[in-house]
Amino acid sequence: MPSCEFNPIEAVKTNIIGTQNVLDVACQKGVEKVVCLSTDKAVLPVNAMGMSKGLMEKIAVVKASTSAKTIISVTRYGNVLFSRGSVVPLFRENIKKNHSLPITEPSMTRFIMTLKEAMQLVLYAFEHSKGGEIFVQKSPACRIDTLAMAMTKLYSSGVKMEKIGIRHGEKMSESLLSAEEFSRSIDMDGYYKVLPDSRDLNYQNYLSHGNLNIEQDTEYNSNNTLILGVDAVCSKLLEVDEIRKDLGLK
Repeated sequence: MPSCEFNPIEAVKTNIIGTQNVLDVACQKGVEKVVCLSTDKAVLPVNAMGMSKGLMEKIAVVKASTSAKTIISVTRYGNVLFSRGSVVPLFRENIKKNHSLPITEPSMTRFIMTLKEAMQLVLYAFEHSKGGEIFVQKSPACRIDTLAMAMTKLYSSGVKMEKIGIRHGEKMSESLLSAEEFSRSIDMDGYYKVLPDSRDLNYQNYLSHGNLNIEQDTEYNSNNTLILGVDAVCSKLLEVDEIRKDLGLK
């Protein structure tokens, strides 16, 4: 995220132009299905990564509506534990060095999921997509200080937390669905499926027709989902191979 924030044109080249290039070639070569990976930062974006990912989603949805053979869909999820650039590897390294854990803001919340769950979401999209949908897993969240406490509990460490303040482009919470998307989503048990807008570009209709109301008045965010406590976060972390190895678990 910081790389995109300070190099926004690279975010454009990678997330927007790069996506367009991949989708164009996939359609030209007759690829059966393509799933684009997005992020909760694309919802109500405040940073370059989220803005570019949001446009990536728009490109994928529109391309899906014009593609004759290739089925294109999008998956959107939050923080994958121990993924590159996530805070868990940093906490792990600091604990091993007996250094304090940097905390942006203790009450900040984030959706969390394991790598296995992220892969299951992608496979679910491959199986159920018809074209133009956005798939979201119903995910729990936790506070950043809860995550830090879970790490120190697992490693039996006495390191302290150090509050450093919110970084460039960060929000106190993240959303997986906007209120508008929530209104046109389908509950698929463990997932939400956001249906594409099937209206065409008819400017006259924009002047005379629209939706009468939005049934959902709030987004699906990391404050109104299930908030995990320390023990529950520990259970999630124990699904990470690197952490299990550190703790001598098979």
